[in-house]
Amino acid sequence: MPTSSEYDPDSLPDLLPLYYRRLFPFSQYYRWLYYGGVQKNYFQNREFSFTLKDDIYVRYQSFSSQAELEKEIQKMNPYKIDIGAVYSHKPNQHNTVKSGTFHALEKELVFDIDMTDYDDVRTCCSAADICSKCWTLMTIAIRILDRALRDDFGFQHLLWVYSGRRGVHCWVCDEAARKLSVAARSAVAEYLTLVKGGEETVKKVVLTDPIHPFIRKSLDVVEKYFTDYAHEQAILGHNKSVDKVLALVPEEVRQVLQKDFQSEKTPEKRWDLIKAKASMKKGDDKKQQYFQEEIMLQYCYPRLDVNVSKGVNHLLKSPFSVHPKTGRISVPIDLKELDKFDPFAVPTISLICEELDQPRTGEKESEDKKEKENENNATERRKIRDYKRTSLAKYVKYFDQFLDGIACTWKGELLKKSDLQKQF
Repeated sequence: MPTSSEYDPDSLPDLLPLYYRRLFPFSQYYRWLYYGGVQKNYFQNREFSFTLKDDIYVRYQSFSSQAELEKEIQKMNPYKIDIGAVYSHKPNQHNTVKSGTFHALEKELVFDIDMTDYDDVRTCCSAADICSKCWTLMTIAIRILDRALRDDFGFQHLLWVYSGRRGVHCWVCDEAARKLSVAARSAVAEYLTLVKGGEETVKKVVLTDPIHPFIRKSLDVVEKYFTDYAHEQAILGHNKSVDKVLALVPEEVRQVLQKDFQSEKTPEKRWDLIKAKASMKKGDDKKQQYFQEEIMLQYCYPRLDVNVSKGVNHLLKSPFSVHPKTGRISVPIDLKELDKFDPFAVPTISLICEELDQPRTGEKESEDKKEKENENNATERRKIRDYKRTSLAKYVKYFDQFLDGIACTWKGELLKKSDLQKQF
């Protein structure tokens, strides 16, 4: 069986049955989407979609329980799982309900950030390729959006997930977020959108005076990473890259910098020249005084797929789904370890299945005794033990911690409601 670095896409049909039977964290998964059962039929009316072998796409799947979900996934062994909205009726019955009555009610507020949207500002990779140099952009995006969603909007339960290849997803799971209308989701997405314009647009960030507090706080994040990122990308090292940067500064400043750059060749000194010219412009023309900040934001600010966030019925790839091309598991990201997160160190399905075959240590005998003591719980105990024996364990543990936070919130809400009822 191939190791992590030797994942073979052709092996996926053989690996998926093992993954779904012994490693996929169904109990945590159900616990997440059940949301404590506070709302009736919340899980039952949730849409799932499966992408099967040969790109066969199956929508409007829904399940009455964890056991039913588990059974169907193990039967179909999907190459990809997507999660959709909670509907007015069970999605698998959408063809049987009265026309016009089947509609999406709720869904987590979600964000999709894809590295391909940064192709105009990264020189190391393009298209689906990523490396440690450009992954910094994902780190910056998470830092900026997480702070804004928590501080500016008051959301608490944000699940950040690596897509398995070239991007990240965010699931905002607060009840208030799940109930947002399309208009409200659009407003949040627009608030967070700063880089605007297509390929033909040269200057995609335009700041006005005074700079909005949200943008100022975002700049604080960018500044921590920009110098190293700009150096690694050599954005002031090659003529073509230099021209792209100079196109973002006022014309009279550009002419001066072009002359100065003839004698100053190092990227670091060139950036110092830009900063010096920017500081001289402060307080002059209000439309041109922030060109240094505009450069930094255009190169490093998050690029959002706004349509994913706006729609209630939009599907998004599920956590713990497998990416068929890379074999990597779509794992939750622990923000306490964000700067250390390495997408290339994320376990592949081939690795964790291989780890299952590795001999166990002294735990085996004690666990086997426990299984014999209670045969009814043996299967569940084996599942728990199985993922804990693999590289997937730390990601499931973090997912558990995230779910504990959600549970504390909804239990607190139930207690408040109970106390209010007692008062009356």
